[in-house]
Amino acid sequence: MSPVASCPMHAIHLSIVVLLAATYMHVVATAIIVVPSSNCYTFDNESRLIDFTHLVGKEYEYNEQGSQPSDLVVEFCKDVQRRSQEGYIEFGRFVSSRSFLFGSGSTDYIQKFHDGDLVHCETTFEKMGRTAQVNIICGRCSNKVCRDEQGCICSISYDERMCRVLVELAIPCAKSGPRVFKGFTVGFHPRSSEIVYNGLTQLGFEQLHHGFSFQTEQIHVSLYLSAMSSLADLVGKPTFKRRQAANMTRDPLCDFIHCTSRASPSTVTVNPAKGLSVTLTGSGLNGAMPTTLSPTVLNVDWRCEIARSSPYEVNILIPVEGYDPIEFTLTKKCGYAQEKESDPMKGWATFGIISCIFIVLSTLLCCGGFIYKTRVEHLYGLDALPGMAFLSAFLDAAGRPRGYLPADNPSESHASQASWEHTPGTTQAAQRTNDRAYGSI
Repeated sequence: MSPVASCPMHAIHLSIVVLLAATYMHVVATAIIVVPSSNCYTFDNESRLIDFTHLVGKEYEYNEQGSQPSDLVVEFCKDVQRRSQEGYIEFGRFVSSRSFLFGSGSTDYIQKFHDGDLVHCETTFEKMGRTAQVNIICGRCSNKVCRDEQGCICSISYDERMCRVLVELAIPCAKSGPRVFKGFTVGFHPRSSEIVYNGLTQLGFEQLHHGFSFQTEQIHVSLYLSAMSSLADLVGKPTFKRRQAANMTRDPLCDFIHCTSRASPSTVTVNPAKGLSVTLTGSGLNGAMPTTLSPTVLNVDWRCEIARSSPYEVNILIPVEGYDPIEFTLTKKCGYAQEKESDPMKGWATFGIISCIFIVLSTLLCCGGFIYKTRVEHLYGLDALPGMAFLSAFLDAAGRPRGYLPADNPSESHASQASWEHTPGTTQAAQRTNDRAYGSI
């Protein structure tokens, strides 16, 4: 008996499942790169996002020995203080993520703190008061002082006037995140960044939010895309996805082991699939390079076909070569169904076609009538033009006198009319004669 035949069938089945599992393990699901919930984040030298939000406010203390014992306290991503019996001295506050930089050499990251106390430091650079710089080392201190796994301060040093402190801090660093296409923005106006700022999707556009939904009557939305000119050619053409829980591809491996469904990367749907008509147009869809000086426009035309209580979700994905794609979600409320908007140019096109047909037919009829009258009726000049008989009759009727002329004796009527016109003069002459005859004694 062969060894294969002696092997139970369920063992062979299990081997196939293991091979399939190994094959599907390399599939990595992409997610929207959302701006962290705090400003305590930075990027490494490969533009990968490093989020330290979980360490915000964590205190690291360093005991200073001397005539006046004191403690230097670093509140991660907040401030740096020197505490003693005489009180607290503020060495600056953490302002924004721009103060969180990627380091060099043995220093992995750098945090800068500004706007500390001004006492005895009024003439510092730009009158910013006391400042602090925290050099972060991922792991342990080089001098092996730190024994705390959560991290500790390795060393500190002050300048001569105690206006600036340099701190060396060792902590367990966060893992590198997605590779962010820095400098890329998406907004509702040129050079604005309400949706995407510095390659990070802003809160409110990463998923469904009723407060950020567009109203039913707003059927056109224009988005402006911009990027650094040197990297603008890496931006691809946007596409839109429609999310739907029912439109999931089932993994054949799920027939044997418990797993969750995953969306097929080739599926293009909107949540829900029916009820909202979406069309993308504009220069951003044609492959134009979005630069800061000339942003590209992405027009989103959507129309409600089916009314719905909850908003529709439209997920727009912009691929970037060598980076994780830019992805954000637009939501639209549909309180009622909207009729398809008619194209205003369509009516003018119809009017132009009808006008051309009318002009051609009129020209053919005019030429045909002219030829007929000259060949058959032997008329020439204006009399040969079609419609001249009707035009002459109309002009004759319009120019005819309004008075009534008897048909028996037209000349008599003219004579009587002339006598009527001379009657007032004759009457006046007779009156003057009578006055001369009987008016004197």
